[in-house]
Amino acid sequence: MHTFFLAPSGFGVGLTSVSLGLIRALERNGLRVHFLKPIAQPHPGDDGPERSTALISGTMGLAPPTPLELPEVERRLANGELDEVLEDIVSRYREAARDADVVVVEGMVPTRQAAYAARINQHLAKSLDADVILVSAPDDNDLATLAHRIEVHAHGFGGPQDPKVLGVIINKVQDLDLGGDVPHDRGQLKRTLKEYAAALKQHSRVLDTEGFRLIGCIPWQSELSAPRSADVAAILNAKILHPGEMQQRRVLDIVLCARTVPNTLHLFRPGTLLVVPGDRDDIIISSSLASLSGTPLAGLLLTGDIMPDERVMQLCQPALDNGLPIFLVGTGSFKTSSLLDRMNREIPIDDHERAMLVTDFVASHIDHSWLQHRCGMPRELRMSPPAFRYDLVNRAQQADKRIVLPEGDEPRTVQAAAICQRRGIAQCVLLAKPEAVEAVARAHHITLPDGLQIIDPDEVREDYVAPMVELRKDRGMTAPVALQQLEDNVVLGTMMLALDEVDGLVSGAIHTTANTIRPAFQLIKTAPEYSLVSSIFFMLLPDQVLVYGDCAVNPDPNASDLAEIAIQSARSAEAFGIPPRVAMISYSTGSSGTGEDVEKVREATRLARERQPGLLIDGPLQYDAAAIASVGRQKAPDSPVAGKATVFIFPDLNTGNTTYKAVQRSANVISVGPMLQGLRKPVNDLSRGALVDDIVFTIALTAIQADADDS
Repeated sequence: MHTFFLAPSGFGVGLTSVSLGLIRALERNGLRVHFLKPIAQPHPGDDGPERSTALISGTMGLAPPTPLELPEVERRLANGELDEVLEDIVSRYREAARDADVVVVEGMVPTRQAAYAARINQHLAKSLDADVILVSAPDDNDLATLAHRIEVHAHGFGGPQDPKVLGVIINKVQDLDLGGDVPHDRGQLKRTLKEYAAALKQHSRVLDTEGFRLIGCIPWQSELSAPRSADVAAILNAKILHPGEMQQRRVLDIVLCARTVPNTLHLFRPGTLLVVPGDRDDIIISSSLASLSGTPLAGLLLTGDIMPDERVMQLCQPALDNGLPIFLVGTGSFKTSSLLDRMNREIPIDDHERAMLVTDFVASHIDHSWLQHRCGMPRELRMSPPAFRYDLVNRAQQADKRIVLPEGDEPRTVQAAAICQRRGIAQCVLLAKPEAVEAVARAHHITLPDGLQIIDPDEVREDYVAPMVELRKDRGMTAPVALQQLEDNVVLGTMMLALDEVDGLVSGAIHTTANTIRPAFQLIKTAPEYSLVSSIFFMLLPDQVLVYGDCAVNPDPNASDLAEIAIQSARSAEAFGIPPRVAMISYSTGSSGTGEDVEKVREATRLARERQPGLLIDGPLQYDAAAIASVGRQKAPDSPVAGKATVFIFPDLNTGNTTYKAVQRSANVISVGPMLQGLRKPVNDLSRGALVDDIVFTIALTAIQADADDS
């Protein structure tokens, strides 16, 4: 087991952000990661749980041990009880290390109140026998100063030559060629790390060692440091005159309005917080007009404890209804601006959106291959949920496929399409009236990226009548009937897929499963080696990703169908990086039970082995015998699958659908799917309650399926 101790070189280096990113990067390498913040360091005004521990818990789904309280630690240190403090921390470390491959330990941050932090960090790293990773940030991009600071802190742990001092992660780098974007490939990141490391070593011979390396180089991105408008109001203890969208809008810029309106208007940009005396009616009215015209300001912060005129507020009511937040503070404008300049910009515990963005951004700028080499990967990668999601996006980006979305003006679909287009997950095609999509985008503050294609169905529908008649001529299809059916955008999108104009289709946010699948059955049909279409869900359990099939399509498959579903599901699992060990689920294990239902599962297992001799498959197995190692050893000691199954095949739709929903809801597990399998070309269904992220992941799944079909 490995332990990484993150040692900050000073205050304000973004230590907790780096902790989040490092944990995500390790998880993406298939490692079980736990976290420990040994000693709490609350900021002024913090009255809840320790910030780093709470953020790690809420963002990563971990349950770190409770840190020691700082006043108690200081009292004991003053009494000469350093050894006892370290013993308590070792006890907490052992709790964190249970069932872990790696433990990330976050050190103390040196502050005016905790000048002893560096010395405590050295004791902690030694007591835990940890590998040390320094965390630093440049001052005004002065590489010489940065190199010397890293060198000084490295010496505190034995120096850069010490095998326990691994290297440094540099955060908040302003002048980086990546421009703040996530690298498109690992090679680009490696080049950046190499070049930045070389620049550092020019200023320090001590850092120019083979063992000490630049592990991560994280660009500064102002959006990731943007607090919510509500956070700013809370920090200033402001009176909320109108909340508006204060929980959603973020403060990207702060402007003190002291000039006339004409000289201020150019500052009214999305995400701007306007600081203005409460009697500046002209600014209040002009900012309201800007809000109504589509500029989502972060809010108005009125100073001097001056309540705005009630008549002015009534005039501005439409802007307030449009989401403009307004706050009031007792301090003057200058004092308020000074407080804003010094405010704590760390991630609030309840800001899950920002925490997730920071986590993924930092993780994407850490050297994964080095982490993999350092930690020693197991022979078989255990697919963790973060690794699964990361691979989904990466592989979809590489596939570069064109995916049609028939529900083109549905708000969640529009937002998901914009995300996929912007991140290069897929080239999305929205079937909808362009003006309808633009209206949805305005209403939901969605920026439509360049390249996002919108096709008006009315302008192209007749182009598909003749091809559809040809495809279904054996069913007696006529032109009038084809035109009528093409009124349904799902049918239209399926025809685009049938004619290879797109690579895949995703629907179901407002349509039933039958509406999505029926046209695919009629126009796409099954792949040559299959006789049926089935479905799987990827179940993102806390420690790994499992595959459940069939939970959405086939009500009561016979033994032959069940064998085909098992083979399809195993191939799908393998395609997404999950080593397939297939358990054929029943209410009995092995030869212990009899009856028609058990015999069907037993026969399906036999048929699957015949058709796919190399497949690791066993059945019938009860769920606990398939999933839990101790039960598997007891009930099926000779099984190659029992206790370690990754693919669960249920005997019928009733069992499969009930099980997946029970696990999903009772265990708070994310499920991705259903993903359809067996078709010639990929068509995937959505739950009508799908979130935007669900749609993004389904589009990525579809792109990867299309890529696999082409290879």
